[in-house]
Amino acid sequence: MGNNGPLIPILGFLTCAAFIYLSLGDLWFRFRGGEPELGFVSRNGTQFVLDGKPLYVNGWNSYWFMDHAVNDHSRHRVGAMLEAGSKMGLTVCRTWAFNDGGYNALQISPGRFDERVFKALDHVIAEAKTHGVRLLLSLVNDLQAYGGKTQYVNWAWQEGVGLSSSNDSFFFDPSIRRYFKNYLTVLLTRKNSITGIEYRNDPTIFAWELINEPRCFTDISGDTLQDWINEMTAFIKSIDKKHLLTVGLEGFYGPKSPKLLTVNPERWASELGSDFVRNSESPNIDFASVHIYPDHWFHDQGFEDKVKFVVKWMLSHIEDGDKELKKPVLFTEFGLSNLNKDYEPSQRDRFYRTIFDVVYKSAKRTRSGAGTLVWQFLIQGMEGFNDDFGIVPWEKDSIQRLMTEQSCRLARVTGRHLQDEKWREICSHRP
Repeated sequence: MGNNGPLIPILGFLTCAAFIYLSLGDLWFRFRGGEPELGFVSRNGTQFVLDGKPLYVNGWNSYWFMDHAVNDHSRHRVGAMLEAGSKMGLTVCRTWAFNDGGYNALQISPGRFDERVFKALDHVIAEAKTHGVRLLLSLVNDLQAYGGKTQYVNWAWQEGVGLSSSNDSFFFDPSIRRYFKNYLTVLLTRKNSITGIEYRNDPTIFAWELINEPRCFTDISGDTLQDWINEMTAFIKSIDKKHLLTVGLEGFYGPKSPKLLTVNPERWASELGSDFVRNSESPNIDFASVHIYPDHWFHDQGFEDKVKFVVKWMLSHIEDGDKELKKPVLFTEFGLSNLNKDYEPSQRDRFYRTIFDVVYKSAKRTRSGAGTLVWQFLIQGMEGFNDDFGIVPWEKDSIQRLMTEQSCRLARVTGRHLQDEKWREICSHRP
């Protein structure tokens, strides 16, 4: 015993030090700015799942993140928007992971990428993780903004390998398919210069969206688009089996759908080469996506008729998710234009509330309505990126309050507000 004298206080000190480390380690980790490891969002039938519990999404669109993260003077807007979203309990932001050709292009030409812009996307993903927000990353645009399928067709034409000058050749031209697959490979295997994590292994990414609002006017049967969806989704899953995948549809029913005339806004919607159920049934598609824009789809409807249409439109797609697809349905864009002749600010509040109520009721009944993403949120001084749907959320108390209340309602459905300190803080003063 006498020979162990000096050892006893040393052991006591080490035991005490170990206790302090174990007790305060997590606090120290957070103090240094680290974040606990996120889990991947998966799906079980018609529900998203996170950490073994259903997840219902309340989020927003800020398509401009990567573009603004390129330059020092505008990069702060990304963090400011993510912080604001997090404070409202928003869980997912949809943004562009593409910019093909033109100013601040990520892909300068087929297979050539600007590292400066890639580092901007790295920053967006790292910032999202810091603020506890996941990202739905869209991979290409059907529209011409930020390059889109038009840019791919132009590249093929300029290189003398294009089969057609039609924008729809994006879907069937073998050379263009190779361009796009090369882009997908580079993006999915990109190692984030900030976090050191390859994109395909990063749970900060909620899901991939194959294409924003695909249409193929030259084949209204839908076969061309369907073949492209099947090929590209299989290719993505061969590289990345961890992330969810959606098409990026507007939600229109095709020419063979029984809902062709009963739910579509008008007949033209069935002649775009897409079909909500058929496209979403593709085996590598994990959840369906739908947009809600009665302002763009009708030219003679008043506000009350638009609200009625929205409810019918949403319930129809939730029914499809439950009965046909057996997959979650995420309403990835919605908005009310402030250019309507009869527009009043209070209408936007009611429009949002109507959409939120449909999703909340679906969640309470464990149906397939999995959430919504409003189009779009911005920061002050971004007039050049705004449109007739854009909102600076903290400039409008009613919208900020509606968004937060919806976050808390959905959190209560799954009990997350009881288990997470962040949710307790956000929801403690909300009805």
